Amino acid sequence: MRIELRDSNHPCATVERPSLRRSLPWADAFTVGGLMLATLLAAPSTARALPSFARQMNMQCIDCHTEFPVLNQFGRQFKLTGYTLSADPSQSNLPPIAVMLQPSFTNTQAPQAGGAAPGFGNNNNFAVTQLSVFYAGRLFGPYAEDIFGKDVGAFANKFGIFNQTTYDGIAKAWHWDNTELRFADTGTVHDQSLIYGVYANNNPTMQDPWNSTPAWGYPFSGSGLAPAPDGGTLIDGGLSQQVAGVGVYTMLADTFYFDVGAYRTIGASLQNTLGIDPSGETQIAGLAPYWRFAMDKMVGDGRWEIGTFGLAADTYPGRVQSAGKDRISDIGIDSQYQVSRGPNDITALLSWIYERQNWDASYALGNTANPSDTLWKFKATVNYLYDKTFGATAQYFLLDGSNDTGVFSTSQIGSPISDGVVLQLNYLPYNKGGGPSFWPRSNVKFSLQYTVYNRFDGARTNYDGAGSNARANNTLYAEAWIAF
Repeated sequence: MRIELRDSNHPCATVERPSLRRSLPWADAFTVGGLMLATLLAAPSTARALPSFARQMNMQCIDCHTEFPVLNQFGRQFKLTGYTLSADPSQSNLPPIAVMLQPSFTNTQAPQAGGAAPGFGNNNNFAVTQLSVFYAGRLFGPYAEDIFGKDVGAFANKFGIFNQTTYDGIAKAWHWDNTELRFADTGTVHDQSLIYGVYANNNPTMQDPWNSTPAWGYPFSGSGLAPAPDGGTLIDGGLSQQVAGVGVYTMLADTFYFDVGAYRTIGASLQNTLGIDPSGETQIAGLAPYWRFAMDKMVGDGRWEIGTFGLAADTYPGRVQSAGKDRISDIGIDSQYQVSRGPNDITALLSWIYERQNWDASYALGNTANPSDTLWKFKATVNYLYDKTFGATAQYFLLDGSNDTGVFSTSQIGSPISDGVVLQLNYLPYNKGGGPSFWPRSNVKFSLQYTVYNRFDGARTNYDGAGSNARANNTLYAEAWIAF
């Protein structure tokens, strides 16, 4: 996790490109703004199923989620309002801190020569995949009115934060993770409801309220000790924690969602300080605009969303500026349908991302075999939760595009094509009634996930002439996702 929980070694994660309403007096507003900024910077370097949210709302996880971290309609409203909704005065007096732990076991169909990662064996590996600490909810927790007084505190409570620091148990290192600061408020336009806000974050699509866009899409977690296809679009994890962006958004009439923003790459020295290695990353030259439009409405007994999103960036390959710039443009189409029948929930998701790559700099540097390429990725996912306790998920994924022996150097034929199925069973023993009496807002999910490849970097399920076999990468992954 990154609480997306998407690991760079998961088949559906992105792999790094080769080298390639209340007014305030101005003085009070300035004071509040300065303290907010200071609080963010002093928080651990780092809206999903977090116990800090549950305490703030005085609710159980299932009030915002189906099977966490899948958001339901109320959960999406909570996120749109900037993580600031509260059960005042019944909310907890504890600060908005939460912890997540993920012990796991990984088995691949074939052993990995030299070990799955430094310090691990070639197969059957146990690990603490991730340990994350969160400061998430109202920016000042339940203390805003105590700090600023009633009127100023009411304004301060319109600011929310999702701040995550993660220990990567595979790399054995800490790093900042998904981080977002928001201001949100509500109003009306021609008697229609309006939610609007401003955000700053470090991962494009992190702000999105649906589970059909990359940052919070399925698979929510995966093994860092298994092989992964050597390809992925820029917007699908290729900029995570490497960038800082700002944007504005609105939801009109509980139906129409608009979001526009821009991102730029963080300096290399700051990235190193935050635990991110900038070596070889794709660096944005200037600003990369981001956009998102979606419609969400009732259809039958459920809610249906359909939308589009995208990002366009001039980039320096591998942070090398001597050969000019590449141009990478991503456009995505997504849809989600979610219906609840009593204690049971079904969520169906579709996502397609198309990327156009103009390698003006990379081709000149010899990093690509072609002056331009295309890449696209499709995912279809169905999630079912029975009695808020037993879950099952199935996904088909397909990654394809131009053959390029420079970009896809690990493929024996220079092909990105990879496809397969991810199957997962989940058990959530505390999802309905909350955790044990000593910490009732905690939750646990036990998962068994199996990834089956039909093709892997161009190799098929049977051995080809060069001896590659996609099925050798099939992965069994068992995990306990513990949040408290």
